[in-house]
Amino acid sequence: MDLPLSRAAVPRLEFVATTGSTNDDLREAATGPEAAAWPHGSVIVTDDQTRGRGRMGRTWLAPTGKTLAISVLVRPELPGARPLPPEAYGWIPLMAGAAMTEAVRRAVDAAASARAELDEDDDTGGVEVVLKWPNDVLVSGYKICGILSELLPDSGAVVVGAGLNLTLDEHDLPTLTSTSLLLATGVRPDADAVLADYLSGFLGLLRAFAEHGGDAETSGVAGRVATLCGTLGSEVRVELPGDRELLGVAERLDRDGRLVVRDRNGEAQSVAAGDVTHLRY
Repeated sequence: MDLPLSRAAVPRLEFVATTGSTNDDLREAATGPEAAAWPHGSVIVTDDQTRGRGRMGRTWLAPTGKTLAISVLVRPELPGARPLPPEAYGWIPLMAGAAMTEAVRRAVDAAASARAELDEDDDTGGVEVVLKWPNDVLVSGYKICGILSELLPDSGAVVVGAGLNLTLDEHDLPTLTSTSLLLATGVRPDADAVLADYLSGFLGLLRAFAEHGGDAETSGVAGRVATLCGTLGSEVRVELPGDRELLGVAERLDRDGRLVVRDRNGEAQSVAAGDVTHLRY
């Protein structure tokens, strides 16, 4: 893949024909002897990842050429070369999720326009693209992208991995609750355009966040994430560490990006990590 639009959006982009994990590759590059050659915003991407992994140690495998595995190196730094406050790190995966949600929305809109120009029936009407806290992008309730962030010890850097389903068909889907851009729109997506849109949006959010001292409110990050987050206002079940479960309504995000859930006893609890299911009745 040449990916000219995406290469223009970041300081360094390496496309690899195949790899076990782009997150592993970028972590090794960012901490190895040539680390200085991998600045903030560097990217490794492939359409053939053989040992992809998600949260809680889950692994997944996709057919070659039908998905993108994207890893972005984030070296957060505030004005004056000050480090990002530890409590602000929770917003990094949410910013990635927001940027991907917006990129997928625009891809869906582009597909609708393409179908209209061909005078074909448009199947994309009513398609809803939202961020599911903390790390998934959903299209009409089906997962199209997952995000996994990994902190690099001793450096403050973060590798943000995203797996985007481009052209999987119904026989390729890893779960019954997954989808792809092709299935959602009926149009083959422009992988470079979607990737460049995501990278530009993510780095733009990171830039605003850093310029405002890691404050999600004043930077506009909190409002943008909240607007895109379909979890807010939903009845949810949160699977917490230690085999615990929380049922309630997701009300808002707190200052550190945690999900505030009001349980069925009326008590508000902030959740920093956990698998979230949107409940439907």
